[in-house]
Amino acid sequence: MRWFPPARSRFDREAKRVFPNMKRSARLKLGQDMGRQMGRTLFEIYHDAEFQTQHHKFRASGPGLAALKEANAAGKGAIIVSGHFGQWEAVRAVIKMHGLESGAVYRPHKNRHYERRIRGGIEAGGKPILATGRVGTRALVRHLRDGGIISILLDEKYAEGARIPFLGHDALTSLSAAQLALKYDLPMIPAYGIRTDDGNAFRVEFEAPIPHTDSMTMTRAFNDSLSARIIADPEQWYWMLRRWDGA
Repeated sequence: MRWFPPARSRFDREAKRVFPNMKRSARLKLGQDMGRQMGRTLFEIYHDAEFQTQHHKFRASGPGLAALKEANAAGKGAIIVSGHFGQWEAVRAVIKMHGLESGAVYRPHKNRHYERRIRGGIEAGGKPILATGRVGTRALVRHLRDGGIISILLDEKYAEGARIPFLGHDALTSLSAAQLALKYDLPMIPAYGIRTDDGNAFRVEFEAPIPHTDSMTMTRAFNDSLSARIIADPEQWYWMLRRWDGA
C-alpha cells in the first residue's frame, strides 16, 4: 500500500497510542497489512450481492446466533454490534444464510460516486439501510419495535457520546445501541467476521448477548469485546477512524 504523508502520520499516531513499544518496522508492516485487508473489504462490499451468496466462505459459531434466532422466533427485534474489523458484512451474510435479514445503520458520504456504490453494496446485504441522524433514528426504532434486526458499527467517534475506554484510551462512544436494547428489551449481540485462510474465508463469531445493566456498562462491555479482537488481530481493524480525536 502506498501511503500519503498525512495518512501515514495519522496511522503512526494511532498505532503508537495503542502499541507504544512496537518497533517502526512492525508498524510499517501493520499498516501495509491493514491496507490490503481494507482494500479487500471495500471490494467485497462494492460486490456484496455476489459476496453474500458465497456460503462456502463463512463458518459461523458462538451463542449469539442462537440468541438471535430465539429473539426472532419470539417476534422480538435484535441489535448486532460490531466494528470496522475484518469483513463486517460477513456477519449479515451469515444472518441471511440462516433465513433472517439484518438492516444496517450507515453514515452517508459526501462523494456521490462512492456513496452510490457503497450504499448499493450495503443494501444487497439486507434492508432497511438507515442513515445516521434524526430521521434514520425514528425509522430504526420502528424497525426494532416491529421485530426487525439491525447491525450497527460502534467504533466511530460520536461527538455527543460518553468517554469510555477503547484499546486502553478514552474514546467518545455512542450509547444508543445499549439504550435501545434496554428500552425495548432486545438482545445486544457483538459479532465479528474474522478473515482466515489468507483472507479468503471468514470465521463469523456471534458472542453471547451483553447482559442488560445500564447503557454505560453495556457499551463498555462492547468496547472491551472489540478491543480484545483488535489486540488479537490488529491488521484487521481500520486504524484511520480518528477514534480518539477530541476524547
